[in-house]
Amino acid sequence: MDIRIGHGFDVHAFREGDSVWLGNLKIPHDRGIEAHSDGDVVLHALCDALLGALALGDIGQHFPPSDPRWKGADSAVFLQHVLGLVRAKGYELGNADLTILAERPKIGPHRLAMRERIASIVGCDIERISVKATTTEKLGFTGREEGIAAEAVVLLVRSA
Repeated sequence: MDIRIGHGFDVHAFREGDSVWLGNLKIPHDRGIEAHSDGDVVLHALCDALLGALALGDIGQHFPPSDPRWKGADSAVFLQHVLGLVRAKGYELGNADLTILAERPKIGPHRLAMRERIASIVGCDIERISVKATTTEKLGFTGREEGIAAEAVVLLVRSA
């Protein structure tokens, strides 16, 4: 069996605002995200994990923040592009395990909807998408609520 494993990580600082994009969902929050695109750390980490599994670089190489085309872009566009690269190499997503690191917003009420949305974008069963959250026990930049981070691990399998 030809498999590949990838890991991704993304982080963004908070700024003034009233919502954040996580897992392609707009979630009400008392802050926004400082980012060139929509700042969806979940989808950004997932993109990096997918790219890393096949040694295709990172999200910044494919969608540089210096490029005005990506200003305010929906990160689902990034994910769809990356999935096209994965499929062109003959692979499919086996599963994705995503972890959000934040004190707030609380992820639990949005977890199922995030899983559904990501599975829909990827075109896979929801059972292949895991979304978890953890705090950092008030330690570090996430603990001080200065920003938010996400990690992703993916398994890719060669298509039949």
